[in-house]
Amino acid sequence: MADPARDPEHSAQALADALPDGVVVADPDRVVTLVSQVAAQMLGVAADDAVGRELGDVLALQDQEGQHWYRLNRPYEGLATRTAVPEQSWLLPDGEEVLVAARLHRAALDRPVSRVVVTLRSGRGRARLDRERSDLVATVAHELRSPLTGVKGFVQALLNRWDKLNDEQKILMLHTVHADSDRLSRLIAELLDVARIDTGRLQLYPRPSDAAVLVRRIVDSVAAGTARPIELDVGPDLPEVHVDPDKFTQVVTNLVENGVRHGEGTVRVTLRPTTVGDGPGVQVTVDDEGEGIPVELRRRVFTKFWKGGVRGGSGLGLYLVHGLVRAHGGNIVIEDRPGGGARIVTSWPGEDRRAE
Repeated sequence: MADPARDPEHSAQALADALPDGVVVADPDRVVTLVSQVAAQMLGVAADDAVGRELGDVLALQDQEGQHWYRLNRPYEGLATRTAVPEQSWLLPDGEEVLVAARLHRAALDRPVSRVVVTLRSGRGRARLDRERSDLVATVAHELRSPLTGVKGFVQALLNRWDKLNDEQKILMLHTVHADSDRLSRLIAELLDVARIDTGRLQLYPRPSDAAVLVRRIVDSVAAGTARPIELDVGPDLPEVHVDPDKFTQVVTNLVENGVRHGEGTVRVTLRPTTVGDGPGVQVTVDDEGEGIPVELRRRVFTKFWKGGVRGGSGLGLYLVHGLVRAHGGNIVIEDRPGGGARIVTSWPGEDRRAE
């Protein structure tokens, strides 16, 4: 059996080259003893040429103010209890952002640094997260602005012209303010749920519930605010579903409103008994008569900030729907409606399947 210490495939260089992040190692004399291939590519040097040079010369990293990583962090100096340099953002010679951290090895806390190991990680992942955060802020600002403008405008009109408005006009304005306030509350709730899904902190309070009663309330509520026809078809012998009623209502409301907003013709909601896993459940199907969703886009529909059509929206609705259905142990699929249009099918368990 080969000795791992002498096996070329298990050498320090081979192991460093196998890592996804770049690695640079220097000895007590501040001389580089190892540079991984990833680090060499990032730094724009040849790995063999970098070995034997001083660490400060090899790490050609600067910040926005032109300061050098090595001079600023001084890894071989400072307190004897210092064992690391925290992750920081720096710029490579080509201007690309890289996240740099270092471990300072000592034989004992009162001994000088015996080895410095520096890791370099591409900043593209963090840049992507920053873009997502910026997109979220822009989405929130856009979605909040419209109802807030309506609320402010109608309240201002009521305050300024109260004596000149008749009762019918006042009631209409107050109904509008109430509807816009509900829209704001729903958006805030959706944003909180998205954050909880992303961090794994979503809390559900499921209990046996009558899906037909809940869906009928949803259909009546959505139908009251649109001229589009919405039909409900409830099959016989439906079992109870084991769901959080508020989250179930949130999901189905989102799907029905999505059919009204982005589809055409009649929106039809159908409930049928089904099997979820090895137990009973209820299948809720929402059909519209629009253009449908192309097969190649169906995976992207459930991603954050995906928007289809030209009628706007936050881009978070179906992402949230997918997360809430899966959190209950159910499933969701997109299909073609026979005759044209989109069909979104959700299946809800009749028993607690959250751990599965």
